[in-house]
Amino acid sequence: MTIGIGLLGLGTVGAGVAGILATPSGRHPLVAELDLRRVAVRDLARPRPVELAAELLTTNPEAVIDDPAVDIVVEVMGGLEPARSLILRAIAAGKPVVTANKAVIARYGEEIAAAAAKQGVYVLIEAAVGGGIPIIEPLKQSLGANRIQRVSGIINGTTNYILSRMAAEGAAYSDVLAEAQSLGYAEADPAADVQGGDAADKIAILAGLAYGGSVPRAAIPTEGIDRLEARDVAYAAQLGYVVKLLAVAQAMPSAEAPTSAQTEQLLDVRVHPTLLPKAHPLAGVNGVNNAILVEGDPVGQVMFYGPGAGAGPTASAVVADILNIAGIRQATAGSAKPPLDPLLAAGSWRACRLVDSAETTHRNYVRLRTSDEAGVIGKIGTCFGEAGVSIQSIVQFETQSAGDAEIVVITHDVCEANFRQALAAIEALAGVHTIAACLRTL
Repeated sequence: MTIGIGLLGLGTVGAGVAGILATPSGRHPLVAELDLRRVAVRDLARPRPVELAAELLTTNPEAVIDDPAVDIVVEVMGGLEPARSLILRAIAAGKPVVTANKAVIARYGEEIAAAAAKQGVYVLIEAAVGGGIPIIEPLKQSLGANRIQRVSGIINGTTNYILSRMAAEGAAYSDVLAEAQSLGYAEADPAADVQGGDAADKIAILAGLAYGGSVPRAAIPTEGIDRLEARDVAYAAQLGYVVKLLAVAQAMPSAEAPTSAQTEQLLDVRVHPTLLPKAHPLAGVNGVNNAILVEGDPVGQVMFYGPGAGAGPTASAVVADILNIAGIRQATAGSAKPPLDPLLAAGSWRACRLVDSAETTHRNYVRLRTSDEAGVIGKIGTCFGEAGVSIQSIVQFETQSAGDAEIVVITHDVCEANFRQALAAIEALAGVHTIAACLRTL
């Protein structure tokens, strides 16, 4: 039974999908049953890495969805609109959807899930997070029996490439970014990557799946690497750490004892540069690779590692989702069937609320520019102590400026409110010129 595929977008990922569908030899036998019927593109005359018959192409994405020969709609055009509206249009037409669009799912996942559940169709999103790494389905199914305590990961290949180069070569952020752009690892406008927005989209999706509820994307505290200095990467290495852009979702204790699946779940979800001890499972993830560490009860720690972006890995995940739907269609002879996908069972979602950042507890790395004079370290220690902040280590590094010093402090776990109180007092000290850097530490 041939299954018609409609493709919205023929960029890097779309071309990768089309290439897989056009070369079924040696792949899963079901790939040979997939037939690319219509493809929506922006420009019909644009050169493409994959050859397609001219009659397959259209500049009207609605025509792809409305084509009766299209059984599954694949959205790989990116952006919020018209992608969101097109996904909803496909659902309304009773057609299952495969999408790699993390931005849409992070913001409108609950709306899309409700629409899909009502129509009884699947919306699969494996390619939205982690490129070729299978993480969506394991979170939804294989790890579903666990109490997920924490999901943390390196989920942006661009920033991981930049940080890996900075650590290995001592290179400046701006220099490595420029090279990443020339190699195609970073976009001409890299803001979504280097400012943390891409990672925040992805952790919103992972948190929603791990904890069974919609996570407010706009409320996720997000800090990128665009203000990170090479000296902090170097100091971290001397102290036994590596710096990574980490996305974290962690269950927080609630004052209310859980009584049902619908009980509100309090979460700490965030994105920020983080100092990882060199022995940490994520510390050795370098280059454009991604890795996601899931910690749960009773499974313990499970890590998913692999290429996180690019035509090959992402297209692999897209086609895997297509095959998933195709297999179900074949098994049910194409009959209508309500979705089994827990992402779409909107009625089973619990309410998720993000914790106030001031109430979180964590370790910190702080770099201070100070006068090189007696008593400064003592005054800094006093400010921390008076705010109830315990110091793990305090180290003074040499500078090239005569009369100045750089002091790096790593704290023990401390409440964010207390930490900010200490920083305010330190900033007011006469011998402290500036708080030059402040990073989270595991």
